[in-house]
Amino acid sequence: MPGRQLLMDFEVTPTSHTLEAYRARGGYATLEKALRTMQPVDVTKEVTASGLLGHGGAAFPVGRKWSVMKPGDDQPHYLCANADEGEPGTFKDRWILEHAPHLLVESMLIASYALDVRHSFVYIRGEFDLPWRRIQGAIDEAYAAGLLGAKLFDTGFMLDIVVYRGAGSYVCGEASGLITSIEGRKPYPRNRPPRLTVRGLYQKPTVINNVETLANVTGIIRDGAEAFRKVGTAKSPGTQLVSISGHIAKPGVYEVEYGYPWARFLDVDCGGLLHGAKLKCVIPGGISTKVLTRAEIEPLMLSHESVNPAGSSLGSGGMIAIAEGTCMVRLLQVLLRFYHHESCGQCTPCRDGMGWMHRIIDRIVAGKGVAEDIDRLYAISEANDGTTICGMGDAAGYATIGILNKYRDEFEHFITHGSSKCDGRLECLA
Repeated sequence: MPGRQLLMDFEVTPTSHTLEAYRARGGYATLEKALRTMQPVDVTKEVTASGLLGHGGAAFPVGRKWSVMKPGDDQPHYLCANADEGEPGTFKDRWILEHAPHLLVESMLIASYALDVRHSFVYIRGEFDLPWRRIQGAIDEAYAAGLLGAKLFDTGFMLDIVVYRGAGSYVCGEASGLITSIEGRKPYPRNRPPRLTVRGLYQKPTVINNVETLANVTGIIRDGAEAFRKVGTAKSPGTQLVSISGHIAKPGVYEVEYGYPWARFLDVDCGGLLHGAKLKCVIPGGISTKVLTRAEIEPLMLSHESVNPAGSSLGSGGMIAIAEGTCMVRLLQVLLRFYHHESCGQCTPCRDGMGWMHRIIDRIVAGKGVAEDIDRLYAISEANDGTTICGMGDAAGYATIGILNKYRDEFEHFITHGSSKCDGRLECLA
């Protein structure tokens, strides 16, 4: 793996997910350290000092989110681990759930201690089978060992964790949609403010972090914020789990130190593209992020301060490599089909706009497109930007505009000739 390993620092074996194997690696010693030697506010201060950023897509500073919570305010607090991971091309949280579930459990215990939480939730995508069995098994082991549901290490702290299985809705990966789903209601996202850290689950203060974000907490408290900051860059400390797929020779989950050369990651660590093909573009962090061409990524590092000025984002770490010969018109058709299917329907711009965009791209691929269709896709994308409760309408527009800006000629060719401009040597990602 490129970079220093912070999360994936052990050999994966058939039993590496078990409590016995985790404790053999020092598991739960950090929890004991936190409970015995640190006050809750000290844990939050250490996480803040580490500069840990959220790994779910927005890269929001974790310590800043936590600091809004006010322990001891005489009301229940909640912590939710977002394990929905519904962004196409993203599967790094699944790796943690399958191979290191106790790392998540210990980190949730430490985070709950800091945030004055007594009831936590793991919201997991309903289609996940092995990840669900592994995290539920880890929680069962923790209960049996007295690490959950009981006062720990002669302290007054105790915690319950519930695994809540969703039903496969993409919008449940949005924090407020996740909360309404746990509450047993239709998972419509909520308008904000108030922030979820003020009024979240059951209208009480709630912190929601994704799995990888929380998994970093144990290492930060174990080694200290200063040690964490020695890895990565000043503005992007630590590492990022990157799940890479598409036309890549060695797909999988990689832990990459922030600041690592992007081109080297693709060409050396991931083995380049299949069959020696040339790279056309990359979807950097899930399909909601704008594509970048080979020429654009050549000088970039894998860090937020490097990728963001280039017009895209590392997002959820779901990277998709796309080879020359891939039809970008058909690729956009796949993306818009997904967004149309997953729109919850609460907001008119998203509900109607997604359907409109899907019908337009279907018409183009069917050879019945007209020149005005390209401008219509732009117009709908821009109309959706900032007009929906959650970011789904925005995301579909970002993906669409990102592809149109760089490959408009392919759309014009398809409309003019009724067929793809690509040479057909490679299968489209459809």
